[in-house]
Formats: sequence, structure tokens, C-alpha cells
Amino acid sequence: MEECYPAAAALQILHRLIPYRDFFFDKPPGAALVHLLWGAHEGAALRLGGALFVCLCCWLIHRFALHLWGAREAWLAAGLLAFFLTFDTPSSVMALAPDLLMLAPHLASVWLACAAMPVAAGAMAGVALLVHTKGVLVLAVCLLVRTRDWLRILTGFAMVTVAALLALALTGALPGYWQQVWVWGLRYAADTFVEDPLKTGLWRTAGWAGFHVALVAGAVWQMLRDPHPNRRLFLIWLAVSLAGVSAGWRFFPRYYFGLLPVMTLAAARGLCLMPRKHALAVAALLAIPLIRFGPRYAQLGADLLAGREHSWQDIDMNQDSRRAAALVRREASSGDTLLVWGYRPDLFVYTRMRAGAPFLDSQPLTGVIADRHLVQWQPSAGGLSVVNRGRLARYNPTFIVDGLGPYNPRLAIEQFPDLSQWLTGYERLGTTKGTVVYRRKR
Repeated sequence: MEECYPAAAALQILHRLIPYRDFFFDKPPGAALVHLLWGAHEGAALRLGGALFVCLCCWLIHRFALHLWGAREAWLAAGLLAFFLTFDTPSSVMALAPDLLMLAPHLASVWLACAAMPVAAGAMAGVALLVHTKGVLVLAVCLLVRTRDWLRILTGFAMVTVAALLALALTGALPGYWQQVWVWGLRYAADTFVEDPLKTGLWRTAGWAGFHVALVAGAVWQMLRDPHPNRRLFLIWLAVSLAGVSAGWRFFPRYYFGLLPVMTLAAARGLCLMPRKHALAVAALLAIPLIRFGPRYAQLGADLLAGREHSWQDIDMNQDSRRAAALVRREASSGDTLLVWGYRPDLFVYTRMRAGAPFLDSQPLTGVIADRHLVQWQPSAGGLSVVNRGRLARYNPTFIVDGLGPYNPRLAIEQFPDLSQWLTGYERLGTTKGTVVYRRKR
């Protein structure tokens, strides 16, 4: 879903709608603009784009390690990053989403700061901010690493940021950008569903460290044994990256992408410093992620070759969205529009339809954040959702797909009294396991 949401936004841009002005989008613009490179399509084009992105990240960390040390460390860093961007978490092999997309400008920015190119480093931190709001932490790393060049770093950052803000202002999207990305984003970050964030954070971080024990062992060796004066760089970088993982107190697996650059780079150096037998023992620990996720590739590949549907629970909702999209496409005509109720933005990608209201999902309409709306119904932004439902009633999309009600009946679109009169203009077209499809009455 983290990938489908910016892809759905890119599709609306292709329909000549402006994000923040014409539709609600709570991610920075770069997250959507990347998907324009392959026309906001899913499938082979998107996966090829992801593969090329991984190659770009590997090249960046290779150049970074080459600048700090030498060719051995550079090739090892690139190899380790390629490995962990393949066998890290399900989201890393599936979703070209903001947390992963920020990896490239993150690496580029810190590398350029270390290479004494502060203006360029600041500019890349600005690019990171256009992909993810945690780009401010990339800027912080650069400022802490190159304290004497703070003004030039901020100059580069301002060049990119001001240009982006000017573009938003010229399209009338600046007020919406502030409200949707920053005000809504801060509200999201401040309202965690995790009951004991500290305990959860320690437990999940320990789990991440155990799964990535090869990186942890190499990084610890580097920080203890490296004769080069890079210890301060890595300690600062690691501390800020951990702050990024903790932001919002949710500790989702994708948040840990922020740790990969510093840990991979340090581990590559540490492995090169180790005695050969120690390095081989640490390298053997890569079997942990390989065994965990490698068989999944074989299973999915076998399904494709045999032409059978996948039976993987992680993509069950996605497969249901494909069935719902097929139902809509069978009845749709050119120019028809769509409203998706729930957090099911893949429906836009699979139908290729224009949004029929200024919302790509129902979070702004229910006030219930998507990280909990399948099981809870208490709104985090009740007042704002009432206003937004009032806005919704002024639109008449051709189709409505309720992808939330079958999972959480309390949040079904039919359960909101202020939409009941509006819904009388629609009739049920059909259902799937996880959706109810409505069509506007003719």
C-alpha cells in the first residue's frame, strides 16, 4: 500500500489534477513524481524501475566507501546493500515507497558532505525532503558532520526547497501541501496506536539487529578497530538514523531503511578489517535473511510459471483489489470516475480511473488513521473528517468502492449519517470478499 498510494497520486497527475490542490495527498511531491517515470503503471515497468533504483543506491554507497577507504570496502558495501535490498523485509522487495526512495538522496547527501561538497550535500538533503519528511534528519546529519560549512549546506538545501515551494505556490498547491503533508503528518506522528512505544521500540530494534547480525557485527568491529578518523561520523549518523526510526513511535519494518546506509557502510569496513576467519564467520550469518525470504521468491516464481494465483496472506488484500477493479472495469465507460473508501489506493492503479472527489482514501473522511482503521473506529481527527465529508457530498463519482466496511463494519460508508442522503444516489453493483462496489444510479 505504501507504493500504491504515491502511484495513485501520480496517476491523478496524469489525469491533469494537481496534488494538494485538487486532491488530498499526505506525502511530499517527490514520492508521486518518481512514479511518473513509468507512467504510474504497475507490473514489469515498476519492478524494472525498482531494480534500477537499487543499482543507483549500490553505486552511491560504492562511491562513498571508495572516498572513505578503498576498492575492497567499496565493492563489499555495494554487495551488502544489494543483498539487503533483496532479502531484508517483504516491503523492501515489494514497495518502491517513500521510506525506501529516500535511501538514494540520503546516501548521496552524506557522501557529498564527507567529500567537502557542502552545497551539493544540502541540495541532496532538499531532494530527500521532497521524497519524505524525514529528509530533515538527513540535513541534520550533514550539518553535524560539517559544522564549519553549515551556511553552505543550508544554501544548497534552500535552493532546492525554495524552488519546490515556489512551484507549489504557482500551482495553488502550497496551502494544501502545508496542511496535508505537515499538519496532518504531525498529527499522525503524535497519535501512535502502540501501547508501550519504548518496549516495542527496544524489542523490534533488537529483532532488526538479530536479523541483520552480519551488519551489526561488522559495524561494531569498524567502530572499535578502524584507525581512520571516521568514528565521529558514524556515531552521529547512527544516532540521527535511530531517531528517524523512532519518529512517530510505531517502529514499522520500513522505518528501518533509515539504518541501512550507515550500518552497511560501517559493516563493509569492519569486515575488511577483520581477520579472514572472523569475516567468513560473519558472512555466514547472511544465511539468516537468505533462508527467511529466499524460498518466497521460489514460491512466487513457481506460481507465475504455473499460471496459478498466489496463496500468500501478505498480498491477499491486493488480490482482492484486483478482483474489485476488474468488476469496475467491466461496467465502466470512458470518463467515469472513482471514489475509494478505505486505504486501497491500488484500486486507482488497477482501474486507471480519475478520482471522482478530492480524496484518494478515506482517512480524511473518517478521521481514523489507516494503521488502525481495520480494527478500530475512534477518530484522530473527528472535526476535520466532518468538514471533509461535507465536501465529499458535493461530488458525484461514477463508482464507489468501499474496501473498508467488509473488514470493519463500524467504518463502512453506509454507517455515516451525514452521507446517507448522498448515498441514495447509488446502487450496489457487486461485492468481492473485501469490497462493496457501488455505481451511480442512471
